[in-house]
Amino acid sequence: MCFFLYVASPLTLSEVRSMLPPGLTADLLPPNEQGPLRERHHDAQTVARILRGSCSCDLVTERLPVPGEDETRLRVRYRALDYSRTRVIQALEAHRRGLERRPRPRGYWPQQFTAFVAEHARNAGPTLYYLHFGHDGLQTVTGGAPRELSTADVRAFPGIWLPEDAPIMVVRDDAA
Repeated sequence: MCFFLYVASPLTLSEVRSMLPPGLTADLLPPNEQGPLRERHHDAQTVARILRGSCSCDLVTERLPVPGEDETRLRVRYRALDYSRTRVIQALEAHRRGLERRPRPRGYWPQQFTAFVAEHARNAGPTLYYLHFGHDGLQTVTGGAPRELSTADVRAFPGIWLPEDAPIMVVRDDAA
């Protein structure tokens, strides 16, 4: 039950992967989960999850310095979703796979992801992003029609420009 970041892109999966910074991966969503994002971005050729480790948490939140505190924050979310103890343990193990093997400066991953988003918009055009909490896959997309943000907006707010459960269409700004 971590955050997962979804992208609906006009590019192919291999093109998306080639643009990602080292340490991030993109996995194609199963066809039965792609529909909700394809409905909101008709030009999308690829619908994928962008991951760091086994989740996308590092792209949108800062891990707390003490791992136990970080996991406590996640456990609160899991309890609100009424998940079993076994399921919570599995989710925490997945979240731990993203722990750094070497220290990175504060905000490193959100900044790396923001740079990817801006470069992607420059090369591919409008692209849809969606942030969701949970390990159940992408069955539905809430939030209605996508809200549009420019790459300048994204660059101005790394790590916080993408609200949870709100589809965001990122477009290239005129200065890009």
